[in-house]
Amino acid sequence: MYLKSLEIQGFKSFPDRTLLQFGSDCTAIVGPNGSGKSNISDAISWVLGEQSTRALRGAKMEDVIFGGTAKRRQTGYAQVSLVLDNSDHRLPREENEIMVTRRYYRSGESEYYINRDAVRLK
Repeated sequence: MYLKSLEIQGFKSFPDRTLLQFGSDCTAIVGPNGSGKSNISDAISWVLGEQSTRALRGAKMEDVIFGGTAKRRQTGYAQVSLVLDNSDHRLPREENEIMVTRRYYRSGESEYYINRDAVRLK
């Protein structure tokens, strides 16, 4: 099992849909200060259920939603989808790929999905 891809939209410094694809071998994320490297690891923690805003480097959960800039409007929600390769069936599911998605709206509502089926966070 390995992380196959990460799709980020409206999360912190990623206002547009951004798709990161990873291989089964070693992957590194590099870039200058302020380019969003830490926001990628925050997105992974968040989609997997992190509830502590301090762990996500924010004061309140709304801080995970892109807040806007002088040239761009803020977004109404943050969404992160993580795709795991499950071809070895380490997770007890029939599918060879497992997509975990979390969406959070400015209204405070959260939605969680596994393979596009609505689920609850436990």
